[in-house]
Amino acid sequence: MKKLSNKIAVVTGGNSGIGFAAAKQLISEGATVIITGRRKEAVEKAAQELGAVPFVADQANLDDIDLLKKEIGKQFGKVDILFVNAGITGTLTPIENMDVENFDQVMDINFRGAYFTLSKFIPLLNEGASVIFLSSIVASTYKPNSSAYQASKAALNSIAKTAAAELAPRKIRVNMISPGPIKTEIMKKAGLDEETLKNLSGYLIDQIPLKKMGTAEEVAKLVTYLSDNESSSYVTGTEIVIDGGMIL
Repeated sequence: MKKLSNKIAVVTGGNSGIGFAAAKQLISEGATVIITGRRKEAVEKAAQELGAVPFVADQANLDDIDLLKKEIGKQFGKVDILFVNAGITGTLTPIENMDVENFDQVMDINFRGAYFTLSKFIPLLNEGASVIFLSSIVASTYKPNSSAYQASKAALNSIAKTAAAELAPRKIRVNMISPGPIKTEIMKKAGLDEETLKNLSGYLIDQIPLKKMGTAEEVAKLVTYLSDNESSSYVTGTEIVIDGGMIL
């Protein structure tokens, strides 16, 4: 029997990048995985490729989170693994020029949406369930032009640790994974062109002691590790950094 057989997993933002890789890894270990995303076509295509259950939901929309929780409760009864992965960088801009729309969008998805995804799913979580938040090393770095994104991830880490303390009596573990630079589409979504992306990749690799960017598959293996009660039964309230040594 595979180590996650008979486990029900929910992966928000599971149609691309780290979420897609994590869903694939969880399914390979025997879990039944529900993936969410904002774009119906993309979610359904990814679900078909993965063998996952698709659900169209925007993590920034609390009504969508309610519907997701109700539908999963109706279909599956309980959840064993909750990977709150969906997130955006927003437009990179200095604090002086930050517009309210950009700030609210980043906070609504990365923090408010993540918070209420956990809040609404707590009654559905099995005793001994695993909750994993995708954070980032930016939560403890303070680079120019990234204030909203950095603040959203710092806030996420704070609530994850509080949740770990609150849910410990039910043996529910809550942990964070904080990647450094990972080869995904997130920077393209931030509106950077190919030349800028190439220059940025070269700059980042130069800052990483291991001289390479990470992959979504490497992060996915950590998600699987934290999802498995046999492997990580004594791990909660912990931030696992996967960054090639970048913040040394």
